Amino acid sequence: MSRRLLMSAFFPVILAVVAIDQATKVWIMRHFSLYESKVVIADLFNLTYLTNNGAAFSILAGQPAVWRQLFFIGAAGAALVFIWIAQRSFGRNSVVYSLSLALIAGGAIGNLIDRIRYGFVVDFLDVYVGAHHWPAFNIADSAITIGVILFIIKNLLFERQQPAQA
Repeated sequence: MSRRLLMSAFFPVILAVVAIDQATKVWIMRHFSLYESKVVIADLFNLTYLTNNGAAFSILAGQPAVWRQLFFIGAAGAALVFIWIAQRSFGRNSVVYSLSLALIAGGAIGNLIDRIRYGFVVDFLDVYVGAHHWPAFNIADSAITIGVILFIIKNLLFERQQPAQA
Protein backbone atom coordinates (compact mmCIF):
# COMPACT_ATOMS: atom_id res chain seq x y z
CA MET A 1 0.00 0.00 0.00
CA SER A 2 1.46 3.36 -0.96
CA ARG A 3 2.32 6.07 1.58
CA ARG A 4 -0.10 8.51 -0.08
CA LEU A 5 -2.95 6.00 0.10
CA LEU A 6 -2.25 5.31 3.78
CA MET A 7 -2.02 9.03 4.55
CA SER A 8 -5.36 9.66 2.85
CA ALA A 9 -6.92 6.95 5.01
CA PHE A 10 -7.02 9.19 8.12
CA PHE A 11 -10.74 9.98 7.91
CA PRO A 12 -11.80 6.56 6.55
CA VAL A 13 -10.00 4.88 9.48
CA ILE A 14 -11.83 7.15 11.91
CA LEU A 15 -15.16 6.36 10.23
CA ALA A 16 -14.43 2.62 10.18
CA VAL A 17 -13.58 2.56 13.89
CA VAL A 18 -16.73 4.52 14.77
CA ALA A 19 -18.93 2.34 12.53
CA ILE A 20 -17.57 -0.97 13.86
CA ASP A 21 -17.69 0.29 17.46
CA GLN A 22 -21.27 1.51 17.23
CA ALA A 23 -22.48 -1.54 15.27
CA THR A 24 -21.03 -3.95 17.84
CA LYS A 25 -22.54 -1.98 20.72
CA VAL A 26 -25.97 -1.93 19.08
CA TRP A 27 -25.71 -5.67 18.46
CA ILE A 28 -24.80 -6.35 22.11
CA MET A 29 -27.62 -4.13 23.38
CA ARG A 30 -30.17 -5.89 21.14
CA HIS A 31 -29.04 -9.47 21.80
CA PHE A 32 -27.96 -9.39 25.46
CA SER A 33 -29.60 -8.34 28.69
CA LEU A 34 -27.58 -6.05 30.92
CA TYR A 35 -24.95 -8.15 32.78
CA GLU A 36 -25.64 -11.19 30.57
CA SER A 37 -22.48 -13.07 29.65
CA LYS A 38 -21.72 -15.73 27.04
CA VAL A 39 -18.51 -17.73 26.95
CA VAL A 40 -16.60 -17.38 23.68
CA ILE A 41 -13.32 -19.04 24.77
CA ALA A 42 -13.50 -20.83 28.12
CA ASP A 43 -11.22 -19.38 30.83
CA LEU A 44 -10.15 -16.53 28.52
CA PHE A 45 -12.90 -14.50 26.80
CA ASN A 46 -16.60 -13.73 27.22
CA LEU A 47 -19.05 -11.35 25.66
CA THR A 48 -20.64 -9.56 28.62
CA TYR A 49 -23.00 -6.60 28.34
CA LEU A 50 -21.98 -3.95 30.86
CA THR A 51 -22.25 -0.18 31.12
CA ASN A 52 -19.65 2.22 32.47
CA ASN A 53 -20.56 5.75 33.43
CA GLY A 54 -16.95 6.47 34.43
CA ALA A 55 -13.76 6.39 32.39
CA ALA A 56 -11.18 3.61 32.15
CA PHE A 57 -11.45 1.30 35.15
CA SER A 58 -14.64 3.23 36.18
CA ILE A 59 -12.68 6.34 37.15
CA LEU A 60 -15.11 9.08 38.30
CA ALA A 61 -18.06 6.65 38.12
CA GLY A 62 -19.31 7.78 41.55
CA GLN A 63 -19.31 11.51 40.76
CA PRO A 64 -22.52 13.47 40.06
CA ALA A 65 -23.82 12.67 36.57
CA VAL A 66 -23.97 16.22 35.21
CA TRP A 67 -20.37 17.08 36.16
CA ARG A 68 -19.09 13.69 35.09
CA GLN A 69 -20.74 13.98 31.67
CA LEU A 70 -19.53 17.55 31.16
CA PHE A 71 -16.01 16.50 32.11
CA PHE A 72 -15.93 13.49 29.76
CA ILE A 73 -17.52 15.32 26.84
CA GLY A 74 -15.13 18.27 27.33
CA ALA A 75 -12.12 15.96 27.63
CA ALA A 76 -13.11 14.09 24.46
CA GLY A 77 -13.63 17.38 22.62
CA ALA A 78 -10.22 18.66 23.75
CA ALA A 79 -8.58 15.38 22.74
CA LEU A 80 -10.16 15.56 19.29
CA VAL A 81 -8.92 19.13 18.82
CA PHE A 82 -5.42 18.03 19.88
CA ILE A 83 -5.58 15.06 17.47
CA TRP A 84 -6.65 17.33 14.62
CA ILE A 85 -3.76 19.72 15.32
CA ALA A 86 -1.31 16.81 15.65
CA GLN A 87 -2.51 15.29 12.38
CA ARG A 88 -2.08 18.58 10.55
CA SER A 89 1.33 19.18 12.17
CA PHE A 90 3.12 15.85 11.90
CA GLY A 91 0.60 13.17 10.93
CA ARG A 92 0.98 14.10 7.30
CA ASN A 93 4.68 13.23 7.48
CA SER A 94 4.27 9.76 8.94
CA VAL A 95 1.94 6.91 8.10
CA VAL A 96 2.31 5.51 11.63
CA TYR A 97 1.44 8.85 13.27
CA SER A 98 -1.53 9.29 10.96
CA LEU A 99 -2.84 5.78 11.62
CA SER A 100 -2.31 6.05 15.39
CA LEU A 101 -4.07 9.41 15.55
CA ALA A 102 -6.97 8.11 13.44
CA LEU A 103 -7.41 5.09 15.73
CA ILE A 104 -7.37 7.29 18.84
CA ALA A 105 -9.83 9.77 17.28
CA GLY A 106 -12.19 7.02 16.12
CA GLY A 107 -12.20 5.45 19.57
CA ALA A 108 -12.77 8.79 21.28
CA ILE A 109 -15.69 9.55 18.96
CA GLY A 110 -17.19 6.09 19.48
CA ASN A 111 -17.22 6.46 23.26
CA LEU A 112 -18.33 10.10 23.00
CA ILE A 113 -21.39 9.00 21.00
CA ASP A 114 -22.30 6.59 23.82
CA ARG A 115 -21.92 9.28 26.48
CA ILE A 116 -24.13 11.69 24.55
CA ARG A 117 -26.76 9.08 23.61
CA TYR A 118 -26.93 7.01 26.79
CA GLY A 119 -25.00 8.82 29.52
CA PHE A 120 -22.62 5.84 29.77
CA VAL A 121 -20.32 3.73 27.62
CA VAL A 122 -21.30 0.23 26.51
CA ASP A 123 -18.61 -2.37 27.26
CA PHE A 124 -18.76 -6.02 26.27
CA LEU A 125 -15.31 -7.53 25.72
CA ASP A 126 -14.44 -9.50 28.85
CA VAL A 127 -10.92 -10.95 28.95
CA TYR A 128 -9.91 -13.08 31.92
CA VAL A 129 -7.79 -15.93 33.21
CA GLY A 130 -9.66 -18.06 35.71
CA ALA A 131 -11.32 -15.66 38.15
CA HIS A 132 -9.01 -12.74 37.25
CA HIS A 133 -10.84 -10.37 34.87
CA TRP A 134 -9.44 -7.39 33.02
CA PRO A 135 -12.02 -4.57 33.16
CA ALA A 136 -14.54 -4.98 30.34
CA PHE A 137 -13.91 -2.81 27.28
CA ASN A 138 -15.16 -2.22 23.74
CA ILE A 139 -13.94 -1.66 20.18
CA ALA A 140 -13.41 2.08 20.79
CA ASP A 141 -11.23 1.34 23.81
CA SER A 142 -9.27 -1.18 21.75
CA ALA A 143 -8.70 1.34 18.95
CA ILE A 144 -7.51 3.97 21.44
CA THR A 145 -5.12 1.48 23.06
CA ILE A 146 -3.68 0.30 19.74
CA GLY A 147 -3.35 3.92 18.56
CA VAL A 148 -1.50 4.97 21.73
CA ILE A 149 0.82 1.94 21.49
CA LEU A 150 1.62 2.73 17.84
CA PHE A 151 2.24 6.38 18.74
CA ILE A 152 4.61 5.42 21.58
CA ILE A 153 6.46 2.86 19.46
CA LYS A 154 6.88 5.43 16.66
CA ASN A 155 8.29 7.94 19.16
CA LEU A 156 10.68 5.39 20.67
CA LEU A 157 11.89 4.28 17.25
CA PHE A 158 12.20 7.88 16.07
CA GLU A 159 14.27 8.82 19.11
CA ARG A 160 16.58 5.85 18.52
CA GLN A 161 16.98 6.56 14.80
CA GLN A 162 17.59 10.29 15.11
CA PRO A 163 21.11 10.13 16.63
CA ALA A 164 22.17 7.68 13.92
CA GLN A 165 21.09 10.18 11.25
CA ALA A 166 23.15 13.05 12.71
